[in-house]
Amino acid sequence: MHPAFRRRALAGVLLSCFAALAGAQLPPATQPLPAAAPQDVGLSPERLQRIGALLREDVQAKRIPGAVVMVARHGKLAYVDVVGQQDPAQGKPMARDSIFRIYSMTKPLVSVAAMMLVEEGRLMLEAPVARYIPSFAKVQVGVEQTDASGRKTLALVPAARPMTVQDLLRHTSGLTYGFFGDSLVKKAYAEAGVGISGDFTTAEFVEQLARLPLHYQPGSTWDYSYSTDVLGRVLEVATGESLHSLLKRRLLDPLGMRDTSFYVPEPARQARIAEPFADDRSFGVGASFGDPRVVQKFESGGGGLVSTADDYARFAQMLLNGGALDGRRYLSPATLAYMTADHLGAGIARTPLYLPGPGYGFGLGFAVRTAAGQAASASSVGEYNWGGAGGTYFWVDPQAGLTVVFMLQSPRQRLPYRSILRNMVSAAIEK
Repeated sequence: MHPAFRRRALAGVLLSCFAALAGAQLPPATQPLPAAAPQDVGLSPERLQRIGALLREDVQAKRIPGAVVMVARHGKLAYVDVVGQQDPAQGKPMARDSIFRIYSMTKPLVSVAAMMLVEEGRLMLEAPVARYIPSFAKVQVGVEQTDASGRKTLALVPAARPMTVQDLLRHTSGLTYGFFGDSLVKKAYAEAGVGISGDFTTAEFVEQLARLPLHYQPGSTWDYSYSTDVLGRVLEVATGESLHSLLKRRLLDPLGMRDTSFYVPEPARQARIAEPFADDRSFGVGASFGDPRVVQKFESGGGGLVSTADDYARFAQMLLNGGALDGRRYLSPATLAYMTADHLGAGIARTPLYLPGPGYGFGLGFAVRTAAGQAASASSVGEYNWGGAGGTYFWVDPQAGLTVVFMLQSPRQRLPYRSILRNMVSAAIEK
């Protein structure tokens, strides 16, 4: 869930600045994972086909414009389906290489990049964020108080301990999002116009956050937040390069994720951008779909990337492989196991809007399944996942040797499909 693109609306005039790119050479198409018949990897073809049938019913009923779904097992793509329309306003059919706003599915990529630096000794999880961004050294925590008349006011108290890099990765920083909820700190975010307007840099955005009170004491509470945006800025300071440059050099290009980027200035790629229905563009107060065709300065580590199903399937397969793909290692298996362990524990509170849900903890960038039951959908203990506000979702199930990528642009349908797909894919596992 992230408002990274809402500032781009009505900025089409800027597209003229990129006319010179019309003839630019596009990156080569993403190399898909090798394919296999479902039965050859222990999956039921008939049960997998139920997924496409359901999606087509929902397209026909105009619940969703269209979608792309990929199921891989043991490193082989066993099921790929492309349904509906890429752009319902123009009647353009969905394609396998359609480009989707993945919003918070940006977070796992940035988290992996952070842990690559940790492995190299260039970043420390226990380090205070203020080591990299000094303006966080004196950040205060907002505490709501109620006077005798029942009026709520916001008192500011010092942070009990510094916010750390680990806090950013596991959403225990004390930061929040201001586009849902009605607490006084969230109202302060809204009144400050956090991320709403202006062509600001990532550094400027983070400095704005540092001037606002924290919602919770650092380390005390899981609260979905701008933490990964701040982490992206930490990576910029630690490496001396922009977040996009770092991701492109260390992850996107080596993995062959040719269509994953913060913006889409090239006209040929713009023609592949998937769109939601006109009445399904909002996912929060003041937060809605924007236009990635318009290049701006901000590179949101929490929700700014666009991608394709094939691109993200390669990233998911690298994770399932223990941090390696096609002979190249990105993380050690030990680091990945550490990332996908539960980093919350009994001492950290969960907010009422605890997005991982029952049966899940949270690691460093992913929700992590901790119990075979409790959740309302099936998967193995140790499965990890995350989704985006626009409707995209993925999960990796190491016990089952399974990765699933689902690409959709429909904020109002994003939650139902996560449970539906999980149960339908699990029902297709035969051995």
